This record gives sequence, structure tokens and C-alpha cells, in this order.
Amino acid sequence: MKVYVQQYCALGRQYLLIKSIYMMAENAAHNRRSIDEKQTTGGARMIAIIDYDAGNIKSVEKALHYLGEETVVSRDPQVLLSADKVILPGVGSFGDAMENLHNYGLVPVIHQIVEKGTPFLGICLGLQLLFESSDETQGVEGLGILKGKILRIPPSPGLKIPHMGWNSLHLQNSGRLFKDIPENTYVYFVHSYYLQAEEEEIVKATTQYSTCIHASVEKGNVFACQFHPEKSSRWGLKILENFAALESGTGKEA
Repeated sequence: MKVYVQQYCALGRQYLLIKSIYMMAENAAHNRRSIDEKQTTGGARMIAIIDYDAGNIKSVEKALHYLGEETVVSRDPQVLLSADKVILPGVGSFGDAMENLHNYGLVPVIHQIVEKGTPFLGICLGLQLLFESSDETQGVEGLGILKGKILRIPPSPGLKIPHMGWNSLHLQNSGRLFKDIPENTYVYFVHSYYLQAEEEEIVKATTQYSTCIHASVEKGNVFACQFHPEKSSRWGLKILENFAALESGTGKEA
């Protein structure tokens, strides 16, 4: 009886392995078909969401679909480089996320996307990864696309860390993501670390939580939010809509 059980378990593992390989191949084929259809038919603009096992992918994808945007979730370099716009979501550890990006060969791909002028949006941890390093995982280099420090939110009486909840934004420096967004709009945060950007002019929104947090930045075709626009109700959707409306290849308003 023991031998039969072992054989059954072995067959089960083989089935799961084959199923996993099939699903990976099917996903890659689906991504390729989506891009091919767009290129050959002149379809709607395509927004790629980077899949690197560290992201709030489903909620971002769902929000974009609600806005009528066409999306593809992928880590295929060709798919990402062919997209009209690219989003780097993120939840979790800075160090683990950078390790995943390296393991999937995505670090040089992200730099290529940015260098070719494709509008690029980092969300939450995706914002932090755009900078040089983080106090969360000392010794680990970030993408280094923007300059600044990622610091731990200092303790303050009556405030809990991680910061989880709604905070109002102070808007400044005419951020394109915040077109038609009112001052003091509330958005949703989940984080223990915050950005202190080196270049004050790239900071487009701040919030107060124990300290002044640089909540959103913009430089050229690179945009980022520490908060979650996809979870921030009406105005969060408007921020994503503003990003989707940017002119592909320039980061300018269409």
C-alpha cells in the first residue's frame, strides 16, 4: 500500500509540474498574441504591468480595465519594450523585490523602457525601487533612476507603523498625474518607509504622517506614487486615467 501511495504522489507532482510548464507557455503565448494584435490592427494603447512576483498586480489591472484600458501582465522583455506605457507595482520588501528584478533580468529592461521615453509609473514599493537604496535593506542597490533616500517612518506618539490608511495630499510643482485633482484629496497608503527625494522640483505631492512624506514624484517620462491610486476610489482612478492619457514615447499629455 505504501508503494502505491508513493507512486500516486510522484504522479501528482509530475502532473503539477507539467501543468505549471503549460500555464507558463500559454501565458507567454497570450502576451505575444496581445502585442501582435495591437501592432497589426492598430488597436487601443497597451499598458504593460511588470510581473516580478512582488506586486499588487490584480488590483492595478482591475482598475485599468474599469477605465477601459487594454493591459498585459508580463515579464517578457519584448512585451514590456513594445508597450505604450509601463507600470511597476510593488508590495513587500525592497531587497526581495530587487532580487526578483535581477533574477528575471528586468533591471536592464526597465532602464531601456525609461531611456526610450515610454511613460513609466511606479506604485508604492515600485516608487521606492526607482531610487538608489533603502534603509529597509541596507547594502542593496535600487534601480537608481531617480535620486533620493528611502527612510523608515520615524515613530511618533499616537501613530502606528506601518502607515495604513487615508491621508490628504498637498499638491505642488504642477504634476501631470494630478491634472483636475483637487488640493487635499485623500488617497490610500500602506507603507513603513518613505521617500525623501534629492531634487525638490520632482516632488509633485506630499503628505504628513510623523514627517513630511514625498508622496508622488515626476521627472520626464518617469512617474511614481507612494500611495495606491488603484485603491484610492474616484480620485485614484483619475490619477491612473491621467497616466493612461499621456502621449506614448514622450510622457507629455496627449
